Amino acid sequence: MGLCIVAGSKAAALAVTAFTLSWTHSVEKLRWEEDWRVSDGKLQIVGARVQGSGAGMDPPEGAVFDNGWWRYTPKVGPQGVLVLAASGATGGGWRLCSSEGCLTLGEDAGAAVILRACDPALSR
Repeated sequence: MGLCIVAGSKAAALAVTAFTLSWTHSVEKLRWEEDWRVSDGKLQIVGARVQGSGAGMDPPEGAVFDNGWWRYTPKVGPQGVLVLAASGATGGGWRLCSSEGCLTLGEDAGAAVILRACDPALSR
């Protein structure tokens, strides 16, 4: 199992079982990061951290402040698909990093970026 990324008419498949999504909050200008696993045909968030709090980004109950970051484990079940907005208004889009390197997604306004589990061998 791996990760498929679809952005408009472009698609890519990565043979990875884990990845990190990061971005800068559009209002507070603080960094946000989420760690995900690809398992059983789904995407599962396993940890998150944010460098502060503010408009729409208060750390949840149980979050721990550690070395400048609020760290927590979101209580969200496995997801069949993640849809990342591509507004072009956040000044950088999404950063997806895995064992295969890092990609910038949704930096310019356009179609949403879709992430889902897939078999990379069948997606080529």
